[in-house]
Amino acid sequence: MSCAGCRDGRAFPLAFSMAFQPIVHAGSGEVFAYEALVRGAAGEGAATVLGAVDAGNRYAFDQQCRVKAIELAAAGAPASARLSINFMPNAVYEPRACIRLTLATAERVGFPLDRIIFEFTENEQMDPMHVADIVRTYRDIGFATAIDDFGAGHAGLGLLTRFQPDIVKLDMNLIRDIDTDGARRILVRHTLAMLADLGITTICEGVETPGELAALRDLGVDLIQGYVLARPAFERFEAPRMAA
Repeated sequence: MSCAGCRDGRAFPLAFSMAFQPIVHAGSGEVFAYEALVRGAAGEGAATVLGAVDAGNRYAFDQQCRVKAIELAAAGAPASARLSINFMPNAVYEPRACIRLTLATAERVGFPLDRIIFEFTENEQMDPMHVADIVRTYRDIGFATAIDDFGAGHAGLGLLTRFQPDIVKLDMNLIRDIDTDGARRILVRHTLAMLADLGITTICEGVETPGELAALRDLGVDLIQGYVLARPAFERFEAPRMAA
C-alpha cells in the first residue's frame, strides 16, 4: 500500500534535529514524557526549519521528524519517560501506509511503541473525520494521541464531539497569569472537569512562573510543561527543576 506522499512528495531540503522539553508530574517532579521540538541542525530556532515546509514537502518533513525524534530518544531518553512527537494530520494521506517508516524506525532502534505519543495542533485547518481515522488507527497500533494547543485553534470543542484523544494539552493562553486572573481559573477549572468526565488526561503547557504553577496545583492539575520547570534542550533530555 502506498499513498500520495510516498508517490508525489518532494524531499525535505534542510537538515534538522530536535530539542526535548519534559512534561512533568506536578506533585512528584517525575518526568512523564519529553516533547520533541524541531530545531535547525546546529540548534537554530524552529522558524529556520518550519519556514521551508510547504505542501510539496510536508510529507517528507513529517516522516523525518518522526525518525529523528525516535532515534534520539532511543539513544538518550530515560527508560521511564514517554516520547511526544508532533505530526501534521494533512501530511498523513493514509494512516496505515504513512506509519510504516515510524514502525520500522522504532523496531530498528528498539523503542517501544507504547512509549510514543503523537500530538497534533488544532491550529491547522483539517478534516475532523480524517483526524478521527488517524487517531483510531494509531490507537489500534498502540500509540497514544494528544491534541496540542487546545482552545486556540479552528475546531475547539467540536473535535471532542468527533473523537476523544488520550491527552489534551491546554494552550498557554489559557494558562498565562492564571494565578491572578479569575476568569482564566474558572475556564480552566471547568475544562479540567469536562476532560476528566471524558476520560482524557490533561497537560497544561506554557507554564512560566511559580505563581502559575501553584495555581494549577491548587486546581488539581497533575501534568505540567513550561519554562518554569525546564526549557527545551537541544538533543538532550534534561531533568526538570521543581518550583516550591
